Amino acid sequence: MTDIREFIRAASGHGAKASLAVRGGRLVNVVSEEIYKADIAILGDRIIAVGDIADHIGSETEIVDASGKYLCPGMIDGHLHVECSKLSITSFAKAVVPLGTTSIVTGLDQIIVVGGPAAAREFLDEARQTPLKVFWGAPCKTPYTMPRSTVGHYFGPQDHLATHHWPECVGIWETVREFIQEEDADVLKAIEIAEASRLPLLGCCPMTRGARLDAYQQARVRADHESYTPEEMLEKLRAGMHVVVRESSISHFLSDNLRIVTEMGVKALRRISFCTDDVVASDILARGHLDNMVRMAIAMGISPMAAIQMATINGADALRIDDKVGSISPGRAADILLVNDLRDFKIEAVIAKGALAARDGRMAVDLAPPPRSEALLHSIKLEPVKPEEIVVPITGAGDSADVLAIAVTPEKIFVRTRRDVTLPVRDGRVQADIGQDVQYITVVERYGKTRNRPVAFTSGFGLKAGAMASSTAPDDNNIICIGTNPEDMAVAINHLIANQGGQVVVRDGKVLEFLHLPIGGIVADIEPQAMAEKELRLDDAVRSLGCDLPWPFMYMFVLQITAIPDYAITDLGVVDCVNLKVISPMIQATGNDIGAAA
Repeated sequence: MTDIREFIRAASGHGAKASLAVRGGRLVNVVSEEIYKADIAILGDRIIAVGDIADHIGSETEIVDASGKYLCPGMIDGHLHVECSKLSITSFAKAVVPLGTTSIVTGLDQIIVVGGPAAAREFLDEARQTPLKVFWGAPCKTPYTMPRSTVGHYFGPQDHLATHHWPECVGIWETVREFIQEEDADVLKAIEIAEASRLPLLGCCPMTRGARLDAYQQARVRADHESYTPEEMLEKLRAGMHVVVRESSISHFLSDNLRIVTEMGVKALRRISFCTDDVVASDILARGHLDNMVRMAIAMGISPMAAIQMATINGADALRIDDKVGSISPGRAADILLVNDLRDFKIEAVIAKGALAARDGRMAVDLAPPPRSEALLHSIKLEPVKPEEIVVPITGAGDSADVLAIAVTPEKIFVRTRRDVTLPVRDGRVQADIGQDVQYITVVERYGKTRNRPVAFTSGFGLKAGAMASSTAPDDNNIICIGTNPEDMAVAINHLIANQGGQVVVRDGKVLEFLHLPIGGIVADIEPQAMAEKELRLDDAVRSLGCDLPWPFMYMFVLQITAIPDYAITDLGVVDCVNLKVISPMIQATGNDIGAAA
């Protein structure tokens, strides 16, 4: 139902009766900060009345008995790379809607780098057939890497001009600080177009303070989700931003960031909202989604009302979509949660888009994914690789070389540091050394535009044998592979090529575990429980190779992100993320001439 006149007439009592009514509950009004008894009348996917709705009940009105329940707005994930869940939109809806998430805000940037705006349009059209609302932020540009890596589609100013009118478009997504700092022409043009379109800028400025924050805010970024400390978050709040607390599967910032409220005395709670950024099925099913964040905030001493606001109206305000979602109000989307206890915050039932969507943690409707385009099912355009290509050559006659290894640790979360290490040289090639926890790492360009496949070294994964590889790897989704030997790495990469994408673990030339991701090489139509089980088996397989990181594949696939210091690797090679340039992994060679990565 799209004609506003029908809603006006129905709300005034002179038109259609409610299609659904929720009666007997206590309304959690996140706008006025009150809790009181109120009934809700719904027509189609919209709330037409709140309070006394007797005049809106007809003979065909479906009644939901909410006696003894609290009625909360559907929750909004304010920043989410939904594709990083490896679940399709339909599958992701099955995972989070029963937990009370009825809206997400995403850039669909990961599928855009594969298939461009047409691929994003496929996903947005798919979302319309689910109970989950998908609001879209047009990426400031793709890829976000600096220097620019190779992708299937470079989203730029012409794409902004062509998509800002899309009804799902709510802003400019991931306005990366380095793009502002370097005065990137495409991003500055996108900002100009956004201003004409009256769309807000949504930020990405990790570890940005002082003069760098002042310079960044000349772009007038409205909200940011990348605060690594409460002090950084407070500074951004003082600089006029809406601050978005992130609790992802790999980055656990909520407890620390919310110290600005519990310990640092911040009273402006309405400027704080929630997001998950990157989550996987096994974590969602174990801990929850935004419902988990609400419970965590309440456990820290934040009131249930304030915690629920952070998951609902605050995010809607930050994104300027509070006229559509975020509260149980006339004219807003009919997204309503039935909750027994606000402190426990377990979702008993979910009404989304005006219909009962889930009850007792399970979907109440059947969802079937749409047919997939051939372009997305055949997105990897790459010939098989050979083991002899996965080498770091060096000239000269020496027997060792000093190299830079990209180091990861569980404690530093995303931040990749430099580890200088001396490695053996054999037959003119620098060797990985499991005794020093140094493995090979390569990124293989998979769009058929180049033959880029640099090889370098990484540390912290603990692999003693075998290899692991993934074709889902933000921000460019080229194939990334870590291994102890070129032979297993070639088997892993070639298995992904042959199957058009996925994640794989290999040992002694044999595939131990494989997750098929055929849609763009990054997501699958798979039930959340099946995905969770597969994720756990993949992680167990990697641990059998010696890795003890909590989320091995997530720690690997974020190594292509150049917006986070200090080092990354893309299909161009090792990237110094501070100076924004490609560097050699070689420091110096003992008795050799300095070589370059293959």
